[in-house]
Amino acid sequence: MFQAAFLYVYPGADPEKQRAEIPAEQINMNVIGCSSYDQAEKAAKELVAKGCTAIELCAGFGMEGVARIKKAVGPGIAVGAVRFDFHPGLEFKSGDDVF
Repeated sequence: MFQAAFLYVYPGADPEKQRAEIPAEQINMNVIGCSSYDQAEKAAKELVAKGCTAIELCAGFGMEGVARIKKAVGPGIAVGAVRFDFHPGLEFKSGDDVF
């Protein structure tokens, strides 16, 4: 079964509480919320150890945040990102300015 993940970053998110696993016939989607890039790096590594080979990042991750996750998981993992220049949920700032 294909293991994929979506990570979002938002102040106050707790990766132990803000998490879900959504199984389907051909894909298992894992969702985890984090309150910092450091937590997101840890969650991404956990997901890779679980077998995830594709990780999508929310628009709260700025360019630096995306690069940190890519570096944390290595070249064999597909890392993609949703993009807003300025995220409406982060007072119209980039995650790089917040985290």
